[in-house]
Amino acid sequence: MQIIQTDCLVLGAGLAGSAYALQAASAGLKVELLSLGAPLQANSDWAQGGIIYDTTPDPQQLTRDILEASDGTANPAAIEQIVREGPAAVKELLLDQLNVGFDREATGALHLTREGGHSERRIIHTKDATGHAILAAVANQVDATKNISRRSGFVAVDLLTLSHSSSDPHDRYEPLTCFGCYALDTTTGEVVAFVAKKTILATGGLGGIFQHSTNQPGSVGHGVAMAYRVGARLIDLEYVQFHPTVFFKKGSQPFLITEALRGEGAVLIDARGERFMDSAHPRGSLAPRDVVARTIQQHLAEHGDACVFLDLSALKPEFIRERFPGIYERCLANGIDITRMPIPVVPAAHFSCGGVHADLTGRTNVRHLNAIGETACTGLHGANRLASTSLLECLVSAKAAATVDAAEISSNHFHLPVPRTWQSPDKSPDPLLIRQDLQQIQTTVWNYAGIIRSTRRLARARRILLELREDIQAFYRDCRPTRELIELRNAVQTALLVVHAASLNPVSKGCHYVTTEE
Repeated sequence: MQIIQTDCLVLGAGLAGSAYALQAASAGLKVELLSLGAPLQANSDWAQGGIIYDTTPDPQQLTRDILEASDGTANPAAIEQIVREGPAAVKELLLDQLNVGFDREATGALHLTREGGHSERRIIHTKDATGHAILAAVANQVDATKNISRRSGFVAVDLLTLSHSSSDPHDRYEPLTCFGCYALDTTTGEVVAFVAKKTILATGGLGGIFQHSTNQPGSVGHGVAMAYRVGARLIDLEYVQFHPTVFFKKGSQPFLITEALRGEGAVLIDARGERFMDSAHPRGSLAPRDVVARTIQQHLAEHGDACVFLDLSALKPEFIRERFPGIYERCLANGIDITRMPIPVVPAAHFSCGGVHADLTGRTNVRHLNAIGETACTGLHGANRLASTSLLECLVSAKAAATVDAAEISSNHFHLPVPRTWQSPDKSPDPLLIRQDLQQIQTTVWNYAGIIRSTRRLARARRILLELREDIQAFYRDCRPTRELIELRNAVQTALLVVHAASLNPVSKGCHYVTTEE
């Protein structure tokens, strides 16, 4: 078994993981950056709307908007951190260092847009492909930084801890401590041990456990499942945010329709042309995401419609093509000219507000194991995330974690034992069984633990998933690891954790909505 040693092992190369790698490398640390796929295969790349850049004289207005969107549940300390440190994080990395090509006014000033839940315009963007523009610039910088080794096509299998993975039996008496991970090299099929002083979970979200999702394929809560298996604290997993507007057409691939369209004046209508959101919330189509998604779901159930529509008739055709070129072209390819026709949309799983519990510097309850970005939960989002905070959270959490890690690595001694040799069977897993099991997980979670939940639905989901987990664990033990099998193992564990968290919380808040109707 190959063993690779490093200072910092980053699992996930989206914006959080990549930004952390840059910060750590700039402090002179050696970084191994692992990702499932190519550099831009991350949820960050698909973020359309933008990133908050709030430089107004009254930053407390942003504080109020985040708290209101969270239904009053967000952690005040986490809000204060992102409001205080956010502008500098954006300016330093994205504007000054990388010169990301954000849209600007004729005067040269940054163009500001608005999304649901925001009381004012404070979001900067690059057309309707902000995440792609940011991550591409960051990825290029990562590849140009000598202290960072990017390893694409690596899938983390399990975290290494002194309790479970050390070849020295006496290490099991030490406090719960992480020292790296086993990871599958999908090119060779070999499992490699990465031994690190600091291990950073930046594996993204868990939307892939739902049948309908805006997430990249494979986003099944890898970090959550791995952290759970070694005893890390998890929190707020019942709060899964559903994006209200995802393109819907039978036979077509769904894709995200940015909330910024509504920020610029588009409104939601039903099949009869009625603006049904106006009676549901004072902000109408610009209500917080949980309200909009739930209202759409209830409206569809009441009327038996397949979808609702986003009406862009208030926007000029040339503005639509200029401001939202990606959405315009993709809808056109699916037979919808959005300068003349409304966009058919439905909700889909989008963002996990909960995750691995972390403090404001990324520390978890497992020593030397950090969590940042969507994988982590500092309480910033509470029960529901405010639009365009996710990319900002990636930058702020990455910088905070890397700063503290650099100080700790320079001043502390780290016990890095030789990990146990990895052993697994030679039998190849059956891809048909993997696909079938994953589909059953996704339909179960969508139907029984989706936008609207009930005690009976959650109990049924738990029974189905517990039985599935037994089958999948036996399947996993009998076969050599593959990316698909690892994803299946993590998906069923994450799904059970989400269902369990939802079952324990009888209070409807934000994107966790429990009905008494059975």
